[in-house]
Amino acid sequence: MSIEKSNSSDSPNGILSHNLFLNGILCKTLVFLSLILYLLHIFLSNHPCCQSSSSLLQVFPTKNIIKSSNYYYNSSNKTNISHLVFGIAASSNTWGEKKWYINSWWKPNITRGYVFLDRTPNEHVPWPVSSPPYRISSDNSQYAPYNKHRMPFAIRMVRVIEETFMLHHGPGVRWYVMADDDTVLMIDNLVNVLTKYDHTKYYYVGMNSECIVSNFGNSFQMAFGGAGYALSYPLAQAVAKNMDTCIKRYPYLYGSDHILQACIADLGVTITLEKGFHQIDLRRDISGFLSAHPQSPFLSLHHLDLVAPIFPSMNRFEALNHLMKAASVDQSRLLQQSTCYNKLNNWTFSVSWGYSVQIYDKIQSQSYLAMPIETFGEWRKGAWPPYMFNVRGLKSNNGNSCGEVPNVLFFDSLEGTRMNHIVTTYVKKTPRSCGNDDHPIDGILKIRVFSPMHKLHVGDGNKRECCDIIQPIGVDSMAVKLRTCTRHEINARMK
Repeated sequence: MSIEKSNSSDSPNGILSHNLFLNGILCKTLVFLSLILYLLHIFLSNHPCCQSSSSLLQVFPTKNIIKSSNYYYNSSNKTNISHLVFGIAASSNTWGEKKWYINSWWKPNITRGYVFLDRTPNEHVPWPVSSPPYRISSDNSQYAPYNKHRMPFAIRMVRVIEETFMLHHGPGVRWYVMADDDTVLMIDNLVNVLTKYDHTKYYYVGMNSECIVSNFGNSFQMAFGGAGYALSYPLAQAVAKNMDTCIKRYPYLYGSDHILQACIADLGVTITLEKGFHQIDLRRDISGFLSAHPQSPFLSLHHLDLVAPIFPSMNRFEALNHLMKAASVDQSRLLQQSTCYNKLNNWTFSVSWGYSVQIYDKIQSQSYLAMPIETFGEWRKGAWPPYMFNVRGLKSNNGNSCGEVPNVLFFDSLEGTRMNHIVTTYVKKTPRSCGNDDHPIDGILKIRVFSPMHKLHVGDGNKRECCDIIQPIGVDSMAVKLRTCTRHEINARMK
């Protein structure tokens, strides 16, 4: 009997050979793919656009730890006044008449920084401990060929940021705040504002001018130094490192603020606007402006020697110190606007805490009251349109309703605390310009404002405070109470 020969592939040896062949192909494929992935990883890890991608490979990143250029920062550690360094541009010739602006907010042994003068202040020695320590600006003669600026001291002033950084750049510095010698800063509010920004990134925080012509002549992307501005540590470091070439690159810009803005733009950074910085490129009486502050923390004032005293019957020095009394009690509410209505008489009360109370003998809307009364004038006469914001005219008795003209009472005193509230008083200083007719609101000479003890969180999604009328205390006085608005509360009345 013949037996048919079996196929070799069905034999055990054939099956084994076939499996080895397949395994060899698979191994070669895996080796090839591994090589491709390795080369791809090498290429991407060295490509400029992917330098930060390594963080994605961290399986167990360190929680809340951010590496800065000079120290590790725990993001749960809030910014405080010790993290700020101030650089103030000044002149020995004018320091005697300007120093009280700086001394109004400077806190010896708490705030740190320097006043940079153009020469040794022989006429001001001994230097008082109530003022920031001074330094003499470095010699800038090497930049003479590049000084084509209309502001002759622009280069010295722009180098203040560089010199401040070189003097203070150790661990613990997060922000560099630049100001002029007539800048008034609200440093508690400033610290709270800067807390919301990551100081390990590139931030240029400030505000442009109130007047269009000033921004047009410089840049709408420029922070005005008189109002003050803040640079985060990495940005200040980069600016200081590149200051020399930047000065040489921009010899024709008008002044120091514009030079700095151009330098920062070259670094790929744009301004972060904070409406509480105030350049005050305005003239005359700015009470209308201060009584309708934007819904943002009040951070600074400038040019107070070019406007009328901010409180009537006081000189500029007295008026500023008077404002700082309110600031010392509750800076978070200072100038913040609240509105309440007397339904019985159709009266409107607009409270600018720590500054003024305006009373109208008709119902006025929130949007109307948010526009400042134009008690002030434009920076450059004839410029049109003059302002970066809407204003309302101050109508008088020339055929117009007196409902547009408020009875204004100004901050007078702090009465202390009562029922877990801070009590401030506001009194009438001047008669209302509304003809000879008597109006009931003109008889109100004093108002007490009760405000909560807790700090106010302004802006960033928070509403304004609401306001209630308390029963009249006397014939010529009333009281109002500020409070947190209820959910979805509309603070308005029908006209």
